Amino acid sequence: MMPAFLLLAVAQNTTWYVLPLAAAISLVYSASRYELTERILKRAARLFVTITGFMLTVFVVLWLLSANL
Repeated sequence: MMPAFLLLAVAQNTTWYVLPLAAAISLVYSASRYELTERILKRAARLFVTITGFMLTVFVVLWLLSANL
């Protein structure tokens, strides 16, 4: 029999890991391109919205294509 914490880990939706991953990628990429903190944060926020928007668009397209399967 599996321990309770393993059952909880299996049941958790791993899709939510996309948000902190996109935030980390945005911050690292922006920090490697710019030096001013204000500009890094603005560009990172913009890139985060772009990444999540693109992934949401792909998700919706795939969801619509698989609706009639």
